[in-house]
Amino acid sequence: MQIGQLADRAGVAIDTVRYYEHQGILPRPQRQPSGYRRYGEDDVARLRFIRRAKGLGFTLPEIRDLLALSAHPADDMAGLKAAANEKLADVERKLAELTRIRDGLQAVVAACPGHGALERCPILAALSEEPA
Repeated sequence: MQIGQLADRAGVAIDTVRYYEHQGILPRPQRQPSGYRRYGEDDVARLRFIRRAKGLGFTLPEIRDLLALSAHPADDMAGLKAAANEKLADVERKLAELTRIRDGLQAVVAACPGHGALERCPILAALSEEPA
């Protein structure tokens, strides 16, 4: 199949296919005599794997590691579980940080009456304060 067909079947853009090839997480395909790239079912499966891993928050370097682990299906799954646990811990840290940000924004928004002179705005005052 050609690049457009591959992209459609995998649910990604053609530029994404080219980018993944350039990044080395999708093998460069053989070329037909006409110069067109030729892809197979393994490429569709690999792109779908990459797309799902990205959907779970894995970065391209992490996906490269996951793909390397998945290339040895007879190996123990401990490495893959460790990678997933590490990503989960990272997501939990990000959620905690976003919760802290949300709580801070809720506090300053709730303190602002939404009318009056800007010089008395509690949002501006909170942003102008020096850290303790």
